Amino acid sequence: MDQTLSPLAPREIPWPARATLVVTLIYVFLVGVSLLESGIKVMGADTQEQLFEGVSNPLAGLFVGILGTVLVQSSSASTSVIVGLVASGALGVDAAVPMIMGANIGTTVTNTLVSLGSIRQSEDFKRAFAAATVHDFFNVMAVALLLPLELATGVLSSSAERISEELVGSAGSDWKSPIKQWVKEPVGWVKDIYSDLGAEVNLLGTLMVVTGLVVVLLALTMITKNMRKLVADRVERSLNAVLGTGAGSVAMLLGMIITVSVQSSSITTSIMVPLAAAGVVSIHNIYPVTLGANVGTTITALLAALAASKPEALTVGLVHTLFNVSAIVILYPITKVREIPIRLAQGLAHIAVTRQAMAIAYVVVVFLIVPLVGVALFR
Repeated sequence: MDQTLSPLAPREIPWPARATLVVTLIYVFLVGVSLLESGIKVMGADTQEQLFEGVSNPLAGLFVGILGTVLVQSSSASTSVIVGLVASGALGVDAAVPMIMGANIGTTVTNTLVSLGSIRQSEDFKRAFAAATVHDFFNVMAVALLLPLELATGVLSSSAERISEELVGSAGSDWKSPIKQWVKEPVGWVKDIYSDLGAEVNLLGTLMVVTGLVVVLLALTMITKNMRKLVADRVERSLNAVLGTGAGSVAMLLGMIITVSVQSSSITTSIMVPLAAAGVVSIHNIYPVTLGANVGTTITALLAALAASKPEALTVGLVHTLFNVSAIVILYPITKVREIPIRLAQGLAHIAVTRQAMAIAYVVVVFLIVPLVGVALFR
C-alpha cells in the first residue's frame, strides 16, 4: 500500500500550526522559569544557603556550570535555570557569572560527541573532530581570559548592571515585567495543587522547583525540535551559500541568526560537523559560525529574565551576551590569536585519529572528570 495514502501514515504539521505551537511552548518555558523562581523563594533563605553553599567560589561556580550543561546537553536550559536562581535571590550575580561562563564550555560537548560518529573513517573523523573541538578551545580561551578579568575588575557584571538599570531599574528593586504577570496565574495553579495535596513549605518549594526544571527542559526540547523543522531547509541553503564565500563576519552573523531561530547553539554547531567530515567545508569556514552561535544562544537567558521580577536576572542574561561578544572582539581580529584554537583542534584531531581511545578519553576527562573534581575541590 502506498504509505502516502495510508490513514496511519504520519502527517506533517502545517507551518502555521507549528509556529503557533512554538509560541505556546515559549509561554510554557516562561512559566517553568517563574515556577523555579517561586519554588526557591518558598523554600526559604536557610534552604537556599544550604543548597548553594560553596558556589560563591568562582572556580566551583565555573565547574558547576560546565557539569550542569553537560548533564542537560543544553546551555540554554542551564543558563535559564541560573537566571531563575538569581531572580529568586538564591544566587548573587557575582556567583552566577562563573556558572554562565562554565555553561559556555559545557555546551560544546554535543558537537564533540557528534564527531565521534565518524570515528571509523580516519580522514572524515580527523576533519570532524577538529571542527568540533575548535569550539571547545575557543570557549576555554575566552574563559581563561575573561574570568580573571571579571574577578579583578567586575567589568562584565558592572557593564551589564548599568544596561539593566537603564532598562528595568536598579538592583534590589522589583520591576513589573508584563510577562511576569502573564505567567503568574499558572504558577499559582501549580502551587495551589501541591498545597491542596498537603505539601508542607519545604516540600512545596521542592516540588515547585522540580516541576519548573522539568517544564523548562521539556519546553526547550520541544521548541528546539519544532523550530528546527520550521527552518531546516532555509538553514541548509543559507549555510551552503555563506560558507562557500568564506566571509567570516557574514558566517558569524548567520551562526547567530540560526541559533536564535532554533534556540540551540548545539544544533547550529552540530550541523557543521557532518559537513566538515564530508570535506564540504573547512575548519576555517566553520569557526566563525560557532562564534556566532555563542552569541545567538544568549537570547534564551535574556528571554528567561523577562519572566523574572528582579533586575539582577536581566543583568546575568546581559553578562552572558557581553561575555560572548567580548570574547569575539578581543580574540578574533588578531590573526595569530584567532589561529590558536584552530591549531590546537587540528593537533588534537591528529592525535585522536592515530589513537582513537584518546578522543573518547578527551570527552570523558574534559567534560565529566575535571568538572566533578573541580566541584569537589572548590566547594
